[in-house]
Amino acid sequence: MSHTTSSRKRTLITASAASLGALALTFAGAGAAQAHVGVSTNTSEAGAYAIATVSVPHGCDASPTTQISIKIPEGIDAVTPTRNAFYSVEKVTETLDTPITDGHGNEVTERVAEVVYTATTPLPADQRDSFELSLQLPENAAGSTLFFPTVQTCEEGEAAWVQIPAEGQDAHELELPAPAVEITEAGASSHDTEEAETAEAADQSDEGTGGQSALAITGVTLGALGLITGAFALLRSRK
Repeated sequence: MSHTTSSRKRTLITASAASLGALALTFAGAGAAQAHVGVSTNTSEAGAYAIATVSVPHGCDASPTTQISIKIPEGIDAVTPTRNAFYSVEKVTETLDTPITDGHGNEVTERVAEVVYTATTPLPADQRDSFELSLQLPENAAGSTLFFPTVQTCEEGEAAWVQIPAEGQDAHELELPAPAVEITEAGASSHDTEEAETAEAADQSDEGTGGQSALAITGVTLGALGLITGAFALLRSRK
């Protein structure tokens, strides 16, 4: 085999390995980019006062986020949104069909139906943000799932995270599932609550589902191996 032919083969190996590494890393990044908008709470006990955190892990494809609109589940009447330096915030109310009495004995005729964060500085598509809401979980909601349908508006297009699974359907089968929290019994042990919150965090992880995480890890590993192989082949060709 001539020196020229051998050199060409080494160059081909180097280029192929480098391409494989770059492709694998890109593939891993694409998997992470599919992470869903999610919600988590510091407690899931029925009737408890909680901080619900809605997380937005990316933009609409490559478009920056300009507004986040969060629907508040029925049974939650009062919401106090946390300020965010890059957004203005508005509470949208609706009239209750039947007035209720709050914990202080006051008659309540309307509820907060939606909280809207509008960006003063758009959120770059490759960055994340979170939005905190202080609220009381419904006292009679133990064993149920509360959905927080969220519409993410971007400079170009929008992502409506409003799909609610049918009975018996896995939410992971949906393309744009609404952020959700499973409510536990009041007075649950701290151990049970911790397990519930851990499971919820796994389902609503900012980095996507377990499958997406595995995909990202596999992609990074393949990418690293490809780059190492390319570098080794390049060194041999130079020798």
